[in-house]
Amino acid sequence: MWRRLVLSLAVLPVLSLSACGSSGSSEPEVVASFYPLQYVAQRIVGDHAKVTNLTAPGVEPHDVELSPRQVARLSEASMVFYEKGLQPAVDEAVKNDAPEHVVDAADTVDLRHGDDTEHGDVDPHFWQDPTLLAKTADAFTAEMSKADPDHAADFEAGNDELQADLKALDGEFEAGLRDCTTRTLVVSHDAFEYLGARYDLDVHPIAGLSPDAEPSARHLAELSDLIRSDKITTVFSERLASPKLAETLADDLGIKTAVLDPIEGLTSSNEDDDYLSLMRENLQALREAGGCR
Repeated sequence: MWRRLVLSLAVLPVLSLSACGSSGSSEPEVVASFYPLQYVAQRIVGDHAKVTNLTAPGVEPHDVELSPRQVARLSEASMVFYEKGLQPAVDEAVKNDAPEHVVDAADTVDLRHGDDTEHGDVDPHFWQDPTLLAKTADAFTAEMSKADPDHAADFEAGNDELQADLKALDGEFEAGLRDCTTRTLVVSHDAFEYLGARYDLDVHPIAGLSPDAEPSARHLAELSDLIRSDKITTVFSERLASPKLAETLADDLGIKTAVLDPIEGLTSSNEDDDYLSLMRENLQALREAGGCR
């Protein structure tokens, strides 16, 4: 009897260690594939889970590659939050090593189709429309509540606050862009079609869905003609991509450049910057360029 009791006690430390997982901690973890999804997850889970972003600050999400540690982290997470088609390395990791709970943002909204066959003819930049990001937040909340039902009420409360903020932001854009001298935008790459569709803006990109794509001479000539005919005063470059094409086009025509952030990653060192503040910076830039009242 004593021999059996000693043996039973001997295995207890091993069992308790294994219950904590390989990291030695039982804290739930949400793995988000890039910044807008990280922002949504953090707003909803609050202090109930750790949120990890697979895309480092300053890295173009389209080009991200995953380390073995990141792949392992993804497979061990309580939840993975990603957008299929945006990041091939993440798509592959989810296909091979996904945990039980996964939300694919591409399944939560109707994605737009364009002309860039290199990227499957699908535009992934839905978060430029706050109403679409709100739909994705609802889907994340529902799945997170299944992953951690004990805190479902808190997740719903966090989502309610986020929904109110996104609704207010949408109202600010509608009011701020209602009366403008021009509604035509020339932007560095094709990341703002959802913004244009939501707020009645005519968006013309220099490059396609890939910010590194080289436009043809014919396309640049057509943009030059458009800028002259529509009396456009500003060509928009962006963070995370070279401003060279935008600056060259603007210099040739004697007009200004400004920054319009696609918010694919968070590059600012200001701790107060987030999705909402960057969208409001975009709104101000659009109002100034469009001569909005």
